[in-house]
Amino acid sequence: MFMSIIKFVEAGGFWVLPILVIGAIGIGITFERWFKLHRAEVANRRMWDKLQPVLQKGDFDAAREMTSKDNSYISQLLSVGFERQGVVRRREDFEIAMDEVMMSIVPQLEKRTPYTALFANLATLMGLLGTILGLISAFAAVAHAAPSEKSALLSGSISEAMSCTAIGLVVAIPMLSANLFLNLKAGTIIDSLEMASLKTVNVISAFAAKHRNPQA
Repeated sequence: MFMSIIKFVEAGGFWVLPILVIGAIGIGITFERWFKLHRAEVANRRMWDKLQPVLQKGDFDAAREMTSKDNSYISQLLSVGFERQGVVRRREDFEIAMDEVMMSIVPQLEKRTPYTALFANLATLMGLLGTILGLISAFAAVAHAAPSEKSALLSGSISEAMSCTAIGLVVAIPMLSANLFLNLKAGTIIDSLEMASLKTVNVISAFAAKHRNPQA
């Protein structure tokens, strides 16, 4: 099995090398982004589980201290709201401040993920280029071959040329799947941050309204 794979790769010719290099870089980016997003997701969930009971009690000083000592994305986002709690009154001020932080967090979550789609396209195109160049060489060789050898030479050359496209697709398909997976994971984290932000603003606004109208 292993030797068959080696022969299949060798049959693709020169263009297999850049395709494999692209695949290796794409795999590295995929694992790096998955590890980064997984850590961010776990850290956010852990901090939110700690913050929720504190918010329900209305202990914003404790929440402010907790987020100031934590480096998770959710702490970076909510600490902006806690810093303004008791200082600003309008709900829009909290939302604008948190939106600004979200604008800096989202690029960090989506960083380098588009490269996986780019590498998938490059691998496919390089595979096609290798196949086209291989076919050009094959037909040029057949033109100068003996009539009795043309059929066998052409079929063998075409088989080798098609191997380049096949290898390009073998690299491209996992890269596109990885791109979809990473985008979904980043989207899930962004949605959870927006939900936590909304819930926090609601709690702060309700607390402020209650203190403005103690008898309510």
